[in-house]
Amino acid sequence: MARALQGVGGALLIPNSLAIIGASFEEERRGKAIGTWTSLTSVTLILGPVLGGYLAENVSWRGVFFINVPLAIAVLAIAFRHVPESRDPGARRLDLPGATLAAVGLGGVVFGLLESSRSGLADPRVLGALIVGAVALGAFLVVEGRSREPMVPLSLFRSRNFTGANAFTLLLYFALVGTMFFLPFNLIWVQGYSATAAGAAIVPAILVLSLLSRYTGGLTDRYGARLPLVVGPAIAGIGFALFVVPGVESGSYWTTFFPAAVVLGVGLSILVPAVTTVALNSVDARHEGLASAINNAFSQTAGLLAVAVLGVIMFISFSGSLDARLADLNLPSEAKQQLEGEKIQLGAAQAPQGLDAAQSANVGRAIDEAFVSGYRVVMLVAVAMALASALSAALLLEGKKPKGSAEQSIAEQEVAPDSLEP
Repeated sequence: MARALQGVGGALLIPNSLAIIGASFEEERRGKAIGTWTSLTSVTLILGPVLGGYLAENVSWRGVFFINVPLAIAVLAIAFRHVPESRDPGARRLDLPGATLAAVGLGGVVFGLLESSRSGLADPRVLGALIVGAVALGAFLVVEGRSREPMVPLSLFRSRNFTGANAFTLLLYFALVGTMFFLPFNLIWVQGYSATAAGAAIVPAILVLSLLSRYTGGLTDRYGARLPLVVGPAIAGIGFALFVVPGVESGSYWTTFFPAAVVLGVGLSILVPAVTTVALNSVDARHEGLASAINNAFSQTAGLLAVAVLGVIMFISFSGSLDARLADLNLPSEAKQQLEGEKIQLGAAQAPQGLDAAQSANVGRAIDEAFVSGYRVVMLVAVAMALASALSAALLLEGKKPKGSAEQSIAEQEVAPDSLEP
């Protein structure tokens, strides 16, 4: 219940903060404004992992949640005092059928993929969850297409730029969330980092994003969205590829993970403001909050799918690699059976008791090497998804859009006005 309430808060916060920017800045200045917004939000991304790791390591995991209370109070005070009001006079009612079908669909697919690592695809619960999820998502599209007040108006996707921005978001954030999810496990389980150090390892990427976003955000205003959304993920893809290089006992952070983090940060600083800008600019000004919410939903969906899909890929790769390495070790059958049960723990698996010191060391190294092998496969998938996002931008996004109102843009893209009205 607590996590559900957090999700509701996040769903209200991020889209509306961007909608305020959309209402406050004209289109030709919006890219730079969103770049500034990205720069400031990146500061919290720097502090969050480091502070969270420190609290979890030295105080309690509960401290990670308690720290949000005073921050939330401060945000509420600032919002009441300084944030101007803006609203859509034709705002829709809540689309409860659509929201329910989306939740059931995504929940079923994600649960099925996650549980398949433990029980296998043939397990009735896994198959049932995947089938229910797929049917619910199909029903969601049907309901949204027929609803007079849909949660996700499908007519918005007639805009080429809006479709391209969301396809880009789905692909790129799949790669990004997957990397951010598995990287700390590698650092802690294999490289021996503390929780605080693992949280700090990605700080260079966020710092570069924070410093450059205000300036790179103006690239969209000047050159259009296509160029930064092709160049940005290409550079980010190089960063993902550099994360593949470190192995077991890889050496200093500064020669292994630091270069990868910096290159990734450069790529993100180019693409993050651009994709948000094009998503807002591709719809009528009255629907910028809705466009921001849909784009944010795509990023969150990408994260859900990344953890589920890459989790399956990681488990399959880790399991196969570990079996190959254990085959070269002369282990008792009981030890092999115990290790089979430990596979679900991935890199946190422990050598069975009863082995001598040499055998335990060999098993520990085999576990580390198997995890790094699976981690590298995950990083290569992230590289492929980043390049796919660049390709989607090149194919789907228009070049620099002529200056004009958002209403003219919608008309040019033949989005029927009555399809956007309640």
